[in-house]
Amino acid sequence: MAYGDFVIQRNLAFDVARGEIFIIMGGSGCGKSTLLRHLIGLIRPAKGDVLFDGTSFWGADDDGRQLMVRRFGVLYQSGALWSSMTLAENVGLPLGEFTDLTPAQIREVSALKLSLVGLGGFEDFYPSEISGGMQKRAGLARAMALDPDILFLDEPSAGLDPVSSRLLDDLILSLRDSLDCTVVAVTHELASIFAIGDNSVYLDAETRTMLTHGNPKTLLAESKDPKIRAFLTRGGQESAGAGSAGRAAGART
Repeated sequence: MAYGDFVIQRNLAFDVARGEIFIIMGGSGCGKSTLLRHLIGLIRPAKGDVLFDGTSFWGADDDGRQLMVRRFGVLYQSGALWSSMTLAENVGLPLGEFTDLTPAQIREVSALKLSLVGLGGFEDFYPSEISGGMQKRAGLARAMALDPDILFLDEPSAGLDPVSSRLLDDLILSLRDSLDCTVVAVTHELASIFAIGDNSVYLDAETRTMLTHGNPKTLLAESKDPKIRAFLTRGGQESAGAGSAGRAAGART
């Protein structure tokens, strides 16, 4: 991944299995959100490729790439809701663009998606009329509008208080299980990483490459790399970090 001659990350190689929650983690400035933009087709890799079910994204023609993109749902870090639209109109926007549903059917599907994220009855509210946590859930409802195979989440807990963050983590787990979808999430929140992550990749800003990948809890227990240990323990001692990770995971079980 590069901007001109400046390389952000190199030699990235990892697999995301169907049905898992995959975490992209690392310190600030390491390229987590940039990697997400590469995965959803917003940025072309300077070298290499992205494969979906073994099919090259960048090797496909425009129609082929559009078919792959239709399988994605994206929750942006800010929520990215249209302020002039109600929640139902926000969720219904992709349905109006990419389906032949009638306005009444779009309204019905939008209401269903909002109810799945706990926002039933808020269809006619505007984003400015609801809390930050509710805006994130509305953005998640819109990401699910077209029943995607893969949900991409960019810092879903950013700006949320601990209680709202925990509720959103629980919602992500519930949606993954009920909708049978795959989730790829960018986050640096340890509580979320340990609570929802089945697999992960760790990006390092200094070496500009991935240092490891695997289940976050396994990495905490087994990794000898000081950078990874410091990140997964917030820079604390091993015993203290393991204890806090265990408490965070246990509190959300």
